[in-house]
Order: sequence, then C-alpha cells, then structure tokens
Amino acid sequence: MTISDNTLGLILAVSSSLFIGTSFILKKKGLQRAAACGLRAGGGGYTYLLQPLWWTGMITMIVGEAANFVAYVYAPAVLVTPLGALSIIISAFLAHFMLKEQLRRMGVIGCVCCIVGSVVIVLHAPQEHTPSSLQEVWNLATEPAFLIYAAAAVSIVLVLILHFESRYGQTNILIYLGICSLMGSLTVVSIKAIGIAIKLTLEGISQIAYPQTWFFVTVASVCVVTQLNYLNKALDTFNAAIVSPIYYVMFTTLTIVASIIMYKDWSGQNASNIASEICGFITVLSGTIILHINREQEPSMAVTWYNGESVKSIDDMHYIILEDPENQ
Repeated sequence: MTISDNTLGLILAVSSSLFIGTSFILKKKGLQRAAACGLRAGGGGYTYLLQPLWWTGMITMIVGEAANFVAYVYAPAVLVTPLGALSIIISAFLAHFMLKEQLRRMGVIGCVCCIVGSVVIVLHAPQEHTPSSLQEVWNLATEPAFLIYAAAAVSIVLVLILHFESRYGQTNILIYLGICSLMGSLTVVSIKAIGIAIKLTLEGISQIAYPQTWFFVTVASVCVVTQLNYLNKALDTFNAAIVSPIYYVMFTTLTIVASIIMYKDWSGQNASNIASEICGFITVLSGTIILHINREQEPSMAVTWYNGESVKSIDDMHYIILEDPENQ
C-alpha cells in the first residue's frame, strides 16, 4: 500500500515531537547540574557542555529535528508545525515527574485541547506540492512579500540582541524566545528548501550546482546556531514549563506565517478548510495557554523582616532571615 506524502510527513512530525519533548527535559536537567558547579548558561557560562545529560538531550533534539526536517519535505508547514504541540504535552508530563514541576488538572485540559486542535489541523491540511527545482523555490523566496517578512524578522532580532537582551533578558522571557522564534521561522523555510534540493537530487535531478542550495544551507546554519544559543539561555533562566508553551506558540505562529507567504500553502484551498485549520490552530494555542497558566512556577525566596512581619518600605531593610518556602 502506497503511503501519501502527507501521511509520511505526519508520521515523521509525530515522531519528531516525541524526541523534542523529551530533549527539553534532559537539557534542563543537564543545565541544572551545570549550574551547580559553574557559571549558569543564563549568565553567559558554558559549563553545560561538560554535562553528559545535556548532550543526551542535545542528541535527542537533533534526532527529533532531523525527523522534523524530513517531514517538511513531504508535508506543508501548516500541517507539520502545529503538531509540535505534542512535544509540549510530552515535556509537561516528563517535567511533572523528573523536574517536580506540578501539572494541575487544568493543565491536563490544556493537553487535551492541543490534541484536539492537532487532529482538526491534520484532517483539513492541504496536500503538499513539491517544486520541480530549487530555482522555483528561489523565485518564491525572492518575491516582495517574503523579502519584506525576512527583512523585518532580521531587523527585530538584531534590535532584541543589541538593545533589549542586556537590559531585560533575565526578566522577560519574550526577549530570548522572540529571537528563537523569528530565527526559527527563517530556519524552517530554509530547511524545507534544502530538503527539496536533497529529494530532487536523490531522484536524479541534481541541485548541488545551484548557488541557491548553498545560500539556503548557510542561512539555515546561522539560524540554527542562534536558536540553540538563545533557547539554552531561556531554559536556564526560566521554568521549562513556561519556556515550552510560549516558545511553541511564538515559533508555530511565525513559521506558519512565513511558510504561507513563501510557499503559498493555502493556495487552492477553499474557505471552509482554511477556516477549519485556523480554528484547529486556535484550539492548540488555547491549550498551550491553559497549560502555561496552570503550571507551577519556580519557587521564590520569602523575606522575613526583623519584626517577623512583611514590610513594604525598602527603607526598613533590617531583615535577618531568608527562607525557602519549600523548607518551611
């Protein structure tokens, strides 16, 4: 029995989510161990590179990303990308058991919403149309609409890195994840182009001689390195339960927008299917938000002042005890 391109892409996307969801937790554990014996990644340290557990998570993520890479060749981004919601569910449950980050009842409802939304998207996803050459992909990438998107994305990333990171990176999760998501959207469209080139080459239509092939390879490499660097900072600075859903929402939204603009994923679809995909996507986003707001936050330190009461004025800073709520 012949498997359609969309079905193969679906299988690969689900497998990718399993690996990536697990990698978040393994890398978080590795970062925690590294922070205990050196400078944290969030503070610019790289001691996590000496942690076997971090590398295990890294390898797991590479396997997942490889499966995701191939999935984009066989299925459109509007099908593959939202299925990343499954990685959130996996990381949420693993974080509950491995990182002791409590998953509440509403969090379970959020997971269910992610699954329902993903099913709706799968049922109404458009069929993949593979360009006949990389030159055709290049023509799509150099259309004015996508050039405007790419220029805007790069400009925002530069502003976030050069101006906002040093000021707000340690307190505002959107700085790190904004950089990851914007670069991620460019990564996906570039990786899809590379995958198409590889597929055509294996079919006997060599794309190696095209300079566009190596341009997309270069863009994808720069974007991936940037993503990994800032994702590590986000994971080390903030709760994994917060990083995963917010990153998913931002990355998925921007990736779908970039793919629709460049690859014309919705071209030829009727209004009913497009509306169904949007509703499924909104359901998935709602699930991630529910999951996010109902997850346990990182424990904070409580201050006990000299008189044993909470003092609002900073002028009365004669406190003598710092207490961890978990040890009370």
